[in-house]
Amino acid sequence: MGKNKKIRLKGRLRIYLQAMILLGVLLVLVNLFTYFLSVQAGLFLSAFVVVYFIIILLLMNYNRPVLINELVSFATNYGQIQKTLLRELELPYAVLDDNGKIIWTNTSFETVTHKEKGYRKNISTLFPSLTVDKLPRQVEETQETIEFEDRIFQAKMKKISITDMTEGSAVISAPEYDGFLVALYLFDETALQLALKENDNQSLCVGLIYMDNYDEALESVESVRRSLLTALIERKIDKYISAYDGIVKRMEKDKFFVVLRKESVRQLRDLKFDLLEDVKTVNIGNEMAVTLSMGFGCDGLSYTQNYEFARNAIDLALGRGGDQAVVKTPENVIYFGGKSQSVEKNTRVKARVKAHALREIITAKDEVLVMGHRLADVDAFGSAVGIACIAKALDRNVHIVLEDITQSLKPIVDYYKEEMDGAEDLIVDRNAAMAYAGANSVLIVVDVNKPSITECPELLKSVKSIVVLDHHRQGTEVIENATLSYVEPYASSACEMVAEILQYIGDEVKISTAEADCMYSGIIVDTNSFLSKTGVRTFEAAAYLRRSGADVTRVRKMFREDASDYKAKAEAVRQAEIYNEHYAIAICPTAGVMSPTVVGAQAANDLLNIVGIKASFVFTEYQGKIYISGRSIDEVNVQVILEKLGGGGHMNIAGAQLEGVSIWDAIQMLRDVLEQMTREGELK
Repeated sequence: MGKNKKIRLKGRLRIYLQAMILLGVLLVLVNLFTYFLSVQAGLFLSAFVVVYFIIILLLMNYNRPVLINELVSFATNYGQIQKTLLRELELPYAVLDDNGKIIWTNTSFETVTHKEKGYRKNISTLFPSLTVDKLPRQVEETQETIEFEDRIFQAKMKKISITDMTEGSAVISAPEYDGFLVALYLFDETALQLALKENDNQSLCVGLIYMDNYDEALESVESVRRSLLTALIERKIDKYISAYDGIVKRMEKDKFFVVLRKESVRQLRDLKFDLLEDVKTVNIGNEMAVTLSMGFGCDGLSYTQNYEFARNAIDLALGRGGDQAVVKTPENVIYFGGKSQSVEKNTRVKARVKAHALREIITAKDEVLVMGHRLADVDAFGSAVGIACIAKALDRNVHIVLEDITQSLKPIVDYYKEEMDGAEDLIVDRNAAMAYAGANSVLIVVDVNKPSITECPELLKSVKSIVVLDHHRQGTEVIENATLSYVEPYASSACEMVAEILQYIGDEVKISTAEADCMYSGIIVDTNSFLSKTGVRTFEAAAYLRRSGADVTRVRKMFREDASDYKAKAEAVRQAEIYNEHYAIAICPTAGVMSPTVVGAQAANDLLNIVGIKASFVFTEYQGKIYISGRSIDEVNVQVILEKLGGGGHMNIAGAQLEGVSIWDAIQMLRDVLEQMTREGELK
């Protein structure tokens, strides 16, 4: 009872209990007023007031301790109930300190994690992804998706400030303490994620399948059997797609439209689109195996967007030489196949059409800018010279953008400047090129289709009309919104393509001896003196340039090597490592070498002369970067290999540039790629 007397009521409950006293005071005032009316009535009411106060005081004195005891008991039971409810809450719940150490857990949390009550280790011992940096420090609440024993949880972590908890406490005070507790809730989303995944797997992907060499394959078989060859290939495609619950519809003689579930496309990816190899087995006497190009679009916001992705993917597949599958999503582009050589087209119809289109574009502009890739080689410069010849013949102002002239390119540039009037003003640097760029100018990009490695990437944004002429296989990064794009991976060089265009551009276009020498030099360099990637049209282009005055002896003299360059190349070959019996890996010395990247490329060519070597890779450290030159004859696609290191190129000639790594790290990266591709069956 003594303890109860020290407990005081407050708030509305206190006012409620004091209401009878207040009413008694009001009654006393009424009693005083009654005496003015009647003394007898006042005495009678006074007696009533006395009795009233006696009863009220007795009741208050008796009920107050009983009421306080009931309230104290209720509060105690209420706190216990809250603790029990939280302990037995079906939602897994835990309290952590600001370092992630577990302080308290409820029964559901212990059941999920299979830990006994009193487990006090760090939360990362249970869920490795919930590290200290994932705790809510600068924000009030964070969440993280975690996986635990084949179950998926959404972990929500709420910050509880200890300063707020101690505010008003009579025991402790922590006004400047910045520590906190974390309330961790685990929401089981396994069923939801499975449902979302299943729904995602059922979403439709759009695909396009093209026959790369339809006409050429039909020409290689007897006329009476051509329909049989077409029927066999169509049946194989239809059977293959139908096996994955897909729909295939023939749009044209060599084009098919495909609809597949996303899960089916994933299965095809796991099998690396084995239809690419399977269709090559169709043989009814045809000398040339049929190859396919496949493009799939997935994860678009609509079916229309998936179709656009598929169109972009099939363009990439064709631009990279065909015989491959490309899967495009909003996030990335994935390539499969590409093991066959590009099939050279015997017809020049496309070259004639592109030549006429180029003529129309140039004549509609006042200023023509021609640009190759950074650290331009002879092919880039020679093709730029050919385009400049066309622009001058059409009476247009033209400039070649050339910033850094390498030692290997210098003889050609000097020769061109000596032989051609006005050549000094024709070649400009980046700053001057930006000044010439305007609304009525056209930019022609030669020997490159990757914007980041062009001579002046800023020009691509300054000029609205862009033309691309290139012979490299396209990668993920391409020059977009080009007015005219002429990319032919089967061509040996950009100079070969420009030489063909020159023959169809118009009778008024005549090339000089110096211009013919520059273009002939580009073909010589890119084909390694006609030893690699040469076709019928390569020799026809070379013959046209010879008729125009190109001199083989003069070109050869310009490409004689400096003694230091020759020694560096020989040293690279001498120290070459034979990796996995079939791959030559070497480092090109740079001391005293003016153009180490060119010497590295030449060393890679020489390494292919070793018996048993399928591909060669030469590493050169130059201007803070690691340059890789990859070469092969016909057994290995070096483009696919170096694409995994951020590079690209042709099946037989490719390169890559690496930054922020040492030359030994770069070599190890290449070894890892070769090991992975061999393990996955991409290399044999």
